[in-house]
Amino acid sequence: QVQLVESGGGLVQAGGSLRLSCAASGRTFSSYAMGWFRQAPGKERDLVAAITWSGGSTFYASSVKGRFTISRDNAKNTVYLQMNSLKPEDTAVYYCAANSLRNSLSSVARDYEYWGQGTQVTVSS
Repeated sequence: QVQLVESGGGLVQAGGSLRLSCAASGRTFSSYAMGWFRQAPGKERDLVAAITWSGGSTFYASSVKGRFTISRDNAKNTVYLQMNSLKPEDTAVYYCAANSLRNSLSSVARDYEYWGQGTQVTVSS
């Protein structure tokens, strides 16, 4: 079992920045690839960014490439999502998730076995 707890969400004006954190406990954090997903009301849960166990490879959705950065600190059992130049369309609940295929950068939600509870990000125009 892996327990994931997100933090760092909130309300920000367009053009602003937020940094999300996801703290993991339980099994060895470095055994997992990690992903950040988001879900807006009435929409599907979509991958925003993913990172392999070592941090050596990353993937970004085209809508956030160049604005968001995913990173991880295996010593702190934490994965981060730095979000810059935020837009109103980035408004959603953001979830972190763990994938036991540690070199995977899957964009498929069902490939991730463990999920956090989510944190709300609201970007005002």
